[in-house]
This record gives sequence, C-alpha cells and structure tokens, in this order.
Amino acid sequence: MSASSHFKNMIAAVRENNSFDFVSAGKWAFFFVAIGLIAGSGAIVFHYMCQLGIHYFMDLMAGYRPPPPAGEHHLLEPTTREFNRWILFLLPALGGLLSGWLVYTFAPEAEGHGTDAAINAYHNKGGFIRSRVPIIKTIASTITLTTGGSGGREGPIAQIGAGFGSFLATKLNLSDRDRRIMMAAGIGAGVGSIFRAPLAGALFAAEVLYREPEFESEVIIPAGISSVVAYCVFCLVFGWGSLFDSPPFKFQNPLELGPYLVLSIVLVGAGIFYIKMFYGTIDVFHRIKKIPNHLKPALGGLLTGLVGFYWPHCLAFGYGFAQKALFNELSIFFLLTLAFGKILTTSFSIGSGGSGGVFGPSIVIGGSLGGVVGKSFHNLMPSIVTEPGAFVVVGMAGFFTTVSNTPISTIIFVSEMTNSYHLLLPSLLVCSVAYLASRRWTIFNRQVQSKLNSPAHSGDFFVDVLQSINVQDIIHLIKKVRQIPQDMPFLEFKRYFSETTQHYFPVMDGQGRLISVFSINDVRGVLFSPEIEHLVVMKDIGTSDIITTSPDEDLNMVLKKFTTKNIDSLPVVDTDDPSKLIGMLSRREVIYFYNQKVEEIKSTRSN
Repeated sequence: MSASSHFKNMIAAVRENNSFDFVSAGKWAFFFVAIGLIAGSGAIVFHYMCQLGIHYFMDLMAGYRPPPPAGEHHLLEPTTREFNRWILFLLPALGGLLSGWLVYTFAPEAEGHGTDAAINAYHNKGGFIRSRVPIIKTIASTITLTTGGSGGREGPIAQIGAGFGSFLATKLNLSDRDRRIMMAAGIGAGVGSIFRAPLAGALFAAEVLYREPEFESEVIIPAGISSVVAYCVFCLVFGWGSLFDSPPFKFQNPLELGPYLVLSIVLVGAGIFYIKMFYGTIDVFHRIKKIPNHLKPALGGLLTGLVGFYWPHCLAFGYGFAQKALFNELSIFFLLTLAFGKILTTSFSIGSGGSGGVFGPSIVIGGSLGGVVGKSFHNLMPSIVTEPGAFVVVGMAGFFTTVSNTPISTIIFVSEMTNSYHLLLPSLLVCSVAYLASRRWTIFNRQVQSKLNSPAHSGDFFVDVLQSINVQDIIHLIKKVRQIPQDMPFLEFKRYFSETTQHYFPVMDGQGRLISVFSINDVRGVLFSPEIEHLVVMKDIGTSDIITTSPDEDLNMVLKKFTTKNIDSLPVVDTDDPSKLIGMLSRREVIYFYNQKVEEIKSTRSN
C-alpha cells in the first residue's frame, strides 16, 4: 500500500470507527522526517561548500567579492586581494573543466539543472535516482557556481533530497508509487530549506511536475513534513529569518495595477527569450561533435567569463544584487545589464553541460527587470508608483512563473524569501497574466502536460475512467446476436456458421433462457471430425460456466472479466434475471469507447 493510500485509509478509519492506525502513521512520518533531516543536512553541507568556494576561488584568486543577501553572511573574512579582471575571465572555464570531467566521468545524468532530472525520474523512472548522482551533482555544482558560473542552488539540493528519498524507498523495497512520493518529498525539503521557504518548497514539489496548473496532491503532505524538518535543521545552523530583507512594502493604490500589467508583458517577453536562449545553447553544444562532452563546460565557462569580464555582477549567484535592488540602490542601466547578462551567463554555464539550478538566476533576472519597470514608472508617475522595490519582489515571482509554469508555489516562494506578504495581490495578477501568456514554454523540459500525460498515472487514470462508466452507458454498443437453440443439430449450425461473421454464440433453452456460450474455437473440434458431427447438438458444445456482465456493472470490472479467461466478448444479462440475455459486448468496443473518452477529456482540458 502506498504512502498516500495509508493517509487516505487512516482518515477514513477515523471518520468511520473513530480509530487511528498510529503504527502506520508513525512509520510514514518517520520516513518523511528522515528525508527532511538528510535534506536539511545536505543543504547545510552544500551551503558551506558554496561559501568556501566563493572565498577561495573568486575572492582569493580573482579578488572579486559579490555581496550576499541580507539572510546570508560570509563565513570567512574577505581578503584584501586586488580585483583581477583577467583571472575572473578565466576562472569559469577552469570550473567548467573540473565539473565537466567529474560529471561525464561518474554520472552524466547530473549535467544541467537537476530539477529537470528529478521531474523525469518521477514520471518515467518510478522515482529511481542513482545514489551517486546527488553526490556528483553537489560537488560539480559547487565548482561551477563558485568559479563564476551562473546558476542556482535548488537543482543540486533538490537532487540531494530526492536522491535520499529514492534511496530510502529502494532499500525498504517500497513500490514505485511510494518511491515517487518520497523522492518528491525530498525535492520539497531541499528547496524549502536552502531558500528558507518551507511552505513554498512543499507546494513547488507538487506543482513543478506539470505544465498545467495542477498539483500532485499525494505529494503535498509528505513534502510539507519533510520541508518543515529540513528548514528547521538548516536554520538551526545559519539562523532564522528570510533570505532577503525588504522594506515594508504595501499595495494600496489600484492605479498601480497598470504598471504591474506592463511588468507582466516585459517578464513574458524576457522569459521566452531566456528559455529560447537556454535551450538554443544546449542545442548548439549538442551539435558540436568534435569537442568531447567533458570539455564543453569549459568552453561554456569561457563564454561566461567573457560576459563577466565586462559585467562581473552577472557571475555566480547574484542574490546580493537582487537584495540591493529591493532597496532601490541600483541604476536602471545596471539592472538591465544584470538581467541580460544573467540570461547569457546562465545559458552558457548550464547549457554547455555545467551543473546548477535555474531558479536562482530566474529570481535575479526577474527582480532586475522588476526594478527597471518600477524605477521607470516611479520617474514617470511618482505619486502612483511610490516604491520601485515592490516591483522587484513581484518581478521575481512573475519571471519564474513565466519560465516554470508554477504560479502558486512561486508566489509563496517569493513572499517567504522576501518576507513581503502585502504584495500578494499584484503578485497574483502578474503571475496569472504571465502564466496564461507563456504556458507554451517552460524551462523544465521534462514537465508533462497533466496527470493524463504522465506514465506515473497511466494505470490509475485508466482505472478511474473505466470505473466512472457503467455498461448501461454504452448500451448502444451491445450487439443483438443470433441465439442458438440448445437442441439445434450441428449440421444445421454448420450451414449457418458458413454465412455469419459472429464469433461468440449464446445457447438458449426452450424458454429462451441463457444456459451456455460457445465460440468459434469450440466449434473447430467438431468441424474437423465429420464422423461425429451428425450426432452433436449445440448444447454439447457450449460451456455452462458462463462469465457475464450486467448494465449496472462498471467497465473496469468488465475489462477484468475479459482478461480473466482471455475472451473477446461477454454476454450482457438482465440485472434482476441473469438468464435473460440482452446482447453481447465486445472487448474491442470497450477499449475503443475508453480511448474516445480519454480524447474527449484531453481536448476539454486543452481548450
């Protein structure tokens, strides 16, 4: 029984019997707490590694010290090394060389942004992730990101949590469904902890799986438990509070919705450009056959370093600059270069085969564009747009919604990360418009349209559809067939048989009651034994062990009956009188009707 089934059964037990299966609940709660502990611990280790990498690579070697967000602080004292633009130019290529060798030598599936790999594992691999992948992903991402490569931390940490969830389920010999749930719980725990957004982490794990605005409901509670635990573990070490600090923004002027609509259009255009640039870069690097895969991230790093040579603020994480934008400390030109440069450096760093996430850069890009729009309208209409920094917050949410198709969790994400809950209304407007305008595109290529399209739910959906339809609903598909009297001589049936296309024949007694059924396969034995055919009557051929169905039976049960004895047609009998034949129902007709029903549902959802 799956984790979600256990929860449903326990709720049903409480309602019906006022009892509760504490042993089962405790067991599953223990699993999700364990996933949270490992994910939170992994987030701590990964954060330490990133801080140390930034210090020893970017600060000590190149003298570049990007500012941190308010919720983070340098673990080591900054050096006094003078800034060296040429070392900074070459540093991402060095990181790409190291991470490329590591990934393509030990775990090629760890390339790119890890969230997509986790989504693919959920839908197509029963939630299975090789145990070495999170380890390789963590080390490779640390090298990529701390040598100047542009990327986010959610991909590696998502794979740490997801990998442990998958590992635990595999070791416990749990079902694929349980493994998928535990893997998704790990995603929510990892992302929720390192971004200090536990509620958003749980919702993100359930929403990011699909392009449609649909949640994987069986994931939310397990991911919620794991995310809360992981968040607490992480904050016990690095302190409580949000990732970003922001002024007490408030939405209190409806006229401000006009500029916010303009912002949503800007974000959609930039988001589509980002996606096309990202996957265009991936395509270009895949087409380059003369360069080995493990060297391609070095080439991507060289291109990243070229951008960083002129715009150093476009390297690494960039969260500190998003923090400055919240307090209106950056110019419009700086914000434009940050947004455009981040699109380029993220595409080069990750699209070439480097390792890192795409959520972090999206937050910086969206915040920068929000700052540009906010400051522009503040200059034009200062009495309406009084706080440009509020547009930074909404821009963060709107841009990631554009590229990820996750409007709900993203709104919560940004609210938790910035501690700005008074901007939910403009965030909802911008994210809704952005989602509707950009739903054709996504940065997560492994997302499927909906549960209808997920191999993980193909069996569940098949059963759900069939159980919702009774035989009475397809009464028009039940065929009237020739009924064979039990005393009909075989020689007479033989003449009829030569002229019919009927494959199954009901045998009736003198009162018109169904007593047996035979098929063309049953006839062959007599057909090729001419010495006995004049002695045989049809009741001798039919089998009295009849499998029947009735108008009130659902199609799921009907299909099980078809497969029990591998038969292609079932007699449909009256519900109150099983000897009264209504007609014959073909397996082919049932499957055809099911396919029609699925297509209707798909077309309804797509319109």
